[in-house]
Amino acid sequence: MLQAVVLHYRVAFVSSGKRRYHVWATMGPIRFIVVTVLLFLAPQESKSQQTDNRQREIARHAQQAQRFLHENHPDQAIPEFRGILTIDPNNVDARANLGVLLFFRGDYTPAIPELQAALKLKPALWKVEALLGIAQKRTGNIRSAITNLEQSFPKLGEKDIQIEVGMELVEVYSGTNDLDKAARIVDVLRNKYPTDVGVLYASYRIHSDLAGESMLSLSLVAPHSGQMHQIMAHELAKQGQMEAAIGNFREALRIDPKLPGIHFELAEALNASDSQEDKVEAKHEYETALSSNPLDEKSECRLGAIAYQTGDLQGSVSHYTRAAQLQPDDSEALLGLAKDLIEMKETQKAQGLLERAVQVDPTNVVAHFRLASVYRLQGKTDDAKRELEEYQKLKDMKDKLRKIYQQMRVQPMERDSEEESR
Repeated sequence: MLQAVVLHYRVAFVSSGKRRYHVWATMGPIRFIVVTVLLFLAPQESKSQQTDNRQREIARHAQQAQRFLHENHPDQAIPEFRGILTIDPNNVDARANLGVLLFFRGDYTPAIPELQAALKLKPALWKVEALLGIAQKRTGNIRSAITNLEQSFPKLGEKDIQIEVGMELVEVYSGTNDLDKAARIVDVLRNKYPTDVGVLYASYRIHSDLAGESMLSLSLVAPHSGQMHQIMAHELAKQGQMEAAIGNFREALRIDPKLPGIHFELAEALNASDSQEDKVEAKHEYETALSSNPLDEKSECRLGAIAYQTGDLQGSVSHYTRAAQLQPDDSEALLGLAKDLIEMKETQKAQGLLERAVQVDPTNVVAHFRLASVYRLQGKTDDAKRELEEYQKLKDMKDKLRKIYQQMRVQPMERDSEEESR
């Protein structure tokens, strides 16, 4: 009686010129796809010599396939899987492995029916369905590709294959100009993998395209509206053309004084100006924004900063306290209030606020600097050193980013540009 034969392998190596691809490495643009397949030949009573011979032949093909894969000869493993299917056409593992090997060899057309047959035998093979969708996309069957990619995408657990499938979907949706669907996929990927460079770039491209599409639509529907001038103002501000931006914000306010957020947006542009008159007007616009919306926490923060700069410490404390009540996890409000408390020699209270600030926003450069100063005042040398090192690291990074923004002629929107030594 034939004993159980278990073949547990990963589609081992594929060679292409000078490049060698591991089974879970790349083939073409595909990144990091793991396909682990178990081939189980269950023990059973031999009813005839013919059945026994079939099982022996399947086991022989399986062992040969395993040997070829371990020896980095996947092309030679392909006939072995076909040999198994000649004997047992419903062997799901042989179907899946044959389809996978053909896929990674770039033979998408013959891979498709093998992957489809494996899925028909076992529908929950999500990685196989993902490969099927990609193969269909690359052979021009976009409708079927979307179906299989959409079905497999949320079921994939490994980072790299999910990113790859997500990117394929984004490309398909972009090609059909369905930017909303593309944005939803990108947002899922960005939430799960916030530091992946490819995902971040895709997010930038898709959301930029969405913004451009919205701008174009608005310019056609309402070219002289207040919202159109708001958009123009934002684009000009990003390019550092603050005077022109202020002009467009003023025009938007003139056209529709009730535009949501318009007073705060105008105040931001005025506050970024070098003109002292503009800064005085900015204070008035922040106050107007706050009177229109008492829950406008950002206007409270800006008024707190203005009060501090003009020597009104109590006014600053009042505004920042109110802002922190509205948004307890806003690092700007926590930092501003801590700064006031340091001036008032209440360093213990300031320390708690600063520790909370760097917890909710680890990239806040000024919060790290001020926390280092507080620790130093309290004799906590090691803590002060740690925060100062973190401050320097973040400052160097932001200096590099600032140079990149300058090369792109983009005005960075940052609130931590105050002098740390103040």
